[in-house]
Amino acid sequence: MDYIFLFSGQGSQFKGMAEDICKKYPSARTVIDEMSKASGEDIASFLWNTKPEELARSDRSQIAITAMQAAIITVLQEHGITPAAAAGFSLGEFSALYAAKVLDLVTMTKLVTLRGKIMQKYCEKLDEQSKASGSGCGMAAVLKLDPERIVEILKPYSDPATGIVFAANLNSPMQTVVSGTAEGLDVAEKLCKDAGAKRFVRLAVAGPFHSPLMRGAAEEFSAVLHDVPFNDPVIPIFSNVTGKRLLTGEEAKKNAVLHLTHPVHWLEEEREIASLIGTAERPLLEIGPGMTLCNLWRDSGCAGNCRPTGTVEQLTGVIRGE
Repeated sequence: MDYIFLFSGQGSQFKGMAEDICKKYPSARTVIDEMSKASGEDIASFLWNTKPEELARSDRSQIAITAMQAAIITVLQEHGITPAAAAGFSLGEFSALYAAKVLDLVTMTKLVTLRGKIMQKYCEKLDEQSKASGSGCGMAAVLKLDPERIVEILKPYSDPATGIVFAANLNSPMQTVVSGTAEGLDVAEKLCKDAGAKRFVRLAVAGPFHSPLMRGAAEEFSAVLHDVPFNDPVIPIFSNVTGKRLLTGEEAKKNAVLHLTHPVHWLEEEREIASLIGTAERPLLEIGPGMTLCNLWRDSGCAGNCRPTGTVEQLTGVIRGE
């Protein structure tokens, strides 16, 4: 059976992820070992032996999550389960590109490894700057306030060149994540609560992802991608930057850079996927740790059932059609 594959992003990681899957399915461990060789990193150690606070670093969590996702893809395909379409949340877009054959395994591995290191470096740089100025950068989740309303009220503070706070992840009608400086997050909290937001939750993340504050990382990653070929996708795949389908490899390459500084339009992607599915009985699978995307799909109001695959029981249940 063909499924829609959804790939989770950074923040979904946990110590020990994929260990049970690798014990039952040897091909999963083989993929992780291949990616370790390509990346020059001990990915198995990141997955199973790293303390949570260390695993949360971008230079570890990004390649670890991607390796787990590639391993699950391999196991599913061994059992005749292939993607009819794919979408990835933030980091997960690279696994979606792999599933759509835009990138091969080695290229994806090298790019994600470099992306994680670049983002970690710039987050540490921003952290040093924030300590010097007595402020800091970060992200916060705004709950139960319309995403379009959030974008509207933050607009005076979201100039790409001088802004201090930005809508970063438009996740569902009930949840939007904002990125900004400490001052910007304070401004956003007051504005959002005054507009009726139920909660404003500061997130334990390394930096102001998906905002113009990450432009230095985007410029460096753009140089990395310059000579890397991106193939045209063989299945429908969707862009975080636009929420729409990516039609060419060149478009995918451009968006791989843009989405470091632009918001994730996940709710729009979900609606595009729902439109693609139409009335077909085609289920969705969240590929990777946890079930964040399954929960967001439920909250979106879109038709269709999303199933997680992050444990051996969940993955085996999908394979058996249970």
